[in-house]
Amino acid sequence: MKLASVPREIEQRDAADPLRHLRARFHLPQGRVYLAGNSLGPAPIAAFEEVDTALRKEWAEGLVGSWNEANWFTLTDELGDRIGALIGAAKGQTVACDSTSINVYKALQAGLSLRPGRTTVVAESASFPTDLYVAEGVVAGHPDVELLLEGVDGPRIEDLIDERTAVVLVNHVDYKTGELRDMAALTRRIHEAGAIAVWDLCHSAGVIEVLLDEAEADFAVGCTYKYLNCGPGSPAFIYAAARHHTTMRQPLSGWWGHAAPFAFETGYRPDSGARRLLCGTQPILSLRALGAGLSAIEDVDMADIRAKSLALTGLFMDLVEDACRAHGATIVTPRKEAARGSHVSITFADGYAVVQALIARGIIGDFRAPDMMRFGFAPAYLSFADTYQAATAFIDVLTSGSWRDPRYSRKRAVT
Repeated sequence: MKLASVPREIEQRDAADPLRHLRARFHLPQGRVYLAGNSLGPAPIAAFEEVDTALRKEWAEGLVGSWNEANWFTLTDELGDRIGALIGAAKGQTVACDSTSINVYKALQAGLSLRPGRTTVVAESASFPTDLYVAEGVVAGHPDVELLLEGVDGPRIEDLIDERTAVVLVNHVDYKTGELRDMAALTRRIHEAGAIAVWDLCHSAGVIEVLLDEAEADFAVGCTYKYLNCGPGSPAFIYAAARHHTTMRQPLSGWWGHAAPFAFETGYRPDSGARRLLCGTQPILSLRALGAGLSAIEDVDMADIRAKSLALTGLFMDLVEDACRAHGATIVTPRKEAARGSHVSITFADGYAVVQALIARGIIGDFRAPDMMRFGFAPAYLSFADTYQAATAFIDVLTSGSWRDPRYSRKRAVT
């Protein structure tokens, strides 16, 4: 559908945007404003050639020799270091591998191995479900360890941390509300209790200045298919502070984590670095696409990305606030910049229908049950004009009541 015309002052903000050149690095379908990068980033144009090369040259022609000649075997480390540069981690502490769920499992188990005798794991009841499901599974294998949840066993996560705590698993940005945690302050609190901090960066890596080393985080995990734009189901990453490399243990002791995998030894001897967090053979074609995603943003300052993120989310909230108040919708994302991630969440009883009505107009957001509309603002490819057009469409859908059309209430498998 035709998008709204844009006021001159909005056009001027785009003209002055130091990141405006990044948009050309992505394939963005015409006539749409893509606000679902917090769920799946768009395709970087470089990914097409990268994957084609991996298919036609490295696999088809290089065959098994590409494990050496194309450096397939060390992609986990090379890409891990590139991700590390985006999340404030020195080289040798991050590897690209597996899924976020598997990496949460490894990090929790490694944390428990570093704090034997302690009896609680602390997490958020509002955490992304996979984190809780995995935490439940980890605790089930440790009959002496209990899982305590913020919002269930205490109002604040800080109140649950004490001398019994082994590991604290916490999301940097809340996947629903978009609220940003103070990583440095909470990590200090965790360490004061002698516990291990595991951070989930799924909704912050690529849009926020993450400073893992500076905050003295112990472990971190995250996906690469959201704000890092590395493709659907692209390999995740896991970070372990160097001080833990020789003492941490994780039970997925596959051959890629062995100190000498091609020695084919009978017993397991872990690598001395972050590679001990690897397990089995990794998906090389997906890793090659991952590299293209990183190249789309890694040459710009994360501080500039963060500044534009705050400007976009702030503009959107300013524009839609009155309409939300008038029609019973509530902006739940913090207005305070220091407490805000890069997506704006709005609750509304019929939020699913509103999002579907917006999608029909070319404004792509997503929905999280029971009533949360989410709009992700990725500074690399979104403009102030996009934000204005999205806000204008949102206001019109609410005020006109067009969302009441029955077709917009039919639930689909993925929301």
